[in-house]
Amino acid sequence: MLLDRFLPRIEFDSYEDFKENYTVNVPENFNFGFDIVDAWAEQDENKVALVWCNDHDEEKKLTFSDIKRLSNKTANYFKSLGIKKGDVVLLVLRRRWEYWVCATALHKLGAILIPGSLQLTKKDIAYRANAAGISAIVCVDDPFVIEQAELAQPEAETLKHKILVGTKKEGWLDFAEGIQNQSEDFPRPTGDEGTRWDDTMLVYFTSGTTGMPKMVRHNFSYPLGHIVTAKYWQCVQEDKLHMSVSDSGWAKFGWGKIYGQWICGAVIFAYDMDKFVPLNLLKKITEYKVTTFCAPPTMFRFMLQEDVTKFDLSCIKHCCIAGEPLNPEVFKKWYDLTGLKLCEGFGQTEGSVLIANFPWFEPQPGSMGKPSPLYNIHLIDADGKVCEDGDEGSIVIMGIDKNPPVGLFTGYYRDEKLTEENLGTGNYDLRDMAWRDSKGYYWFVGRNDDVIKCSGYRIGPFEVESALLEHPSVVECAITAAPDPVRGQVVKATVVLAKGYTPSDELVKELQNHVKHVTAPYKYPRIVEFVDELPKTLGGKIKRAEIRKSSEA
Repeated sequence: MLLDRFLPRIEFDSYEDFKENYTVNVPENFNFGFDIVDAWAEQDENKVALVWCNDHDEEKKLTFSDIKRLSNKTANYFKSLGIKKGDVVLLVLRRRWEYWVCATALHKLGAILIPGSLQLTKKDIAYRANAAGISAIVCVDDPFVIEQAELAQPEAETLKHKILVGTKKEGWLDFAEGIQNQSEDFPRPTGDEGTRWDDTMLVYFTSGTTGMPKMVRHNFSYPLGHIVTAKYWQCVQEDKLHMSVSDSGWAKFGWGKIYGQWICGAVIFAYDMDKFVPLNLLKKITEYKVTTFCAPPTMFRFMLQEDVTKFDLSCIKHCCIAGEPLNPEVFKKWYDLTGLKLCEGFGQTEGSVLIANFPWFEPQPGSMGKPSPLYNIHLIDADGKVCEDGDEGSIVIMGIDKNPPVGLFTGYYRDEKLTEENLGTGNYDLRDMAWRDSKGYYWFVGRNDDVIKCSGYRIGPFEVESALLEHPSVVECAITAAPDPVRGQVVKATVVLAKGYTPSDELVKELQNHVKHVTAPYKYPRIVEFVDELPKTLGGKIKRAEIRKSSEA
């Protein structure tokens, strides 16, 4: 076990004990590649790190020794191209097993990793390249990605190298060929080439629900922040398979598919699906006997549209969700079918898990849980005062100037003005609204911009969405404000229907009456629109701003 190198205490008697006494020791020169990947390889040369498969009957099992060897060859290859500490590299690799190899290699080099989604267009790639000064891009063999990268290159002033994984193409370097004859040894850099815990390791581009994406900067201590994410929320087990459903371009990949999980010695199960098919996902979980599982609520909703009873899910010992709030109806249905309680976790690209359902207390359907011990979290009202129980406020991490939390971002890359605006006060306002009950559970209300003000009432979208999702016809929905000349704003529901249902005036009325019955009548949606799918960010979050804008048109 490596945890005792970083945690003075691993076991805790209660949530209060955990919250009060959990601490992390951060070595001055901590580097995930050397201090986790290579350390596991040296401790047990046969310890499995990654089990990978796809939709084409391909499978691969890699030990930490394999990852060490391959990442050393990759680091030497990148170094031969002139990539060095502080250089910026974009990885667009979906869920290919090479992502873990390349990420580890870049960390060892001290280069700055930027994960990217398969959905990035020419404009997205060019913007990222110029904003961050990207010197190399490593792409999967996807025709769309390859085309967009080629179109972006003339506008990407700093982009020197295009490297392709999985195939050969003129104008691209071949990754497999490039690492083939490289040395399997890569000595840990020292001096100016070595890394410190406070050097920049990783930059995430935010989803960009409004405006251009921002560059969220994390340092080399960031992986240690995810010990809480992996061990105490996802409850991963050493040498057992953990699956988080996420593309490598999303911050949730860092939450669930590499850092905390490997620090805890868990085996990462990676299913490189071509597209999300609920039946296929259920088959893979049972076939490989996944022990701990994490996915967005949307995926649970679609899996529940299938006959879950046909699958033996007894292999799963712990289930959790993140990415969007958990609607109580999904919690109840999944529990009734599997006996597993979905443990919600809440956070942002800017940090590790901030609020979650931890093992010492029962999860409450619809609640985010309670704060992580890494963060001093309070709810703050519009006057800057700490909220009483029951009152809505903005979620704020306090005192980050005096005691910077491990796992929290250190600012916005190449944007000191934006960093000062967001962190300069010593507190970080997430701009997410929530309230806390008398037992200390936190309940999500919505983004500040998403709260609807109708005839003097403040209506949180999540509560109305939860009410609608209790109706059997609704598989997905988004609640937003629509302008109204009398009330200022009214509630609008944009709805994706379940199988077997079709839009009609009668169904609109039925849904409106259902909401009136489930929650306060004034919260019912006066406008209901049926759509085939909801607009979402690259990270899978609903673009409520886009829906609002269409209502205003």
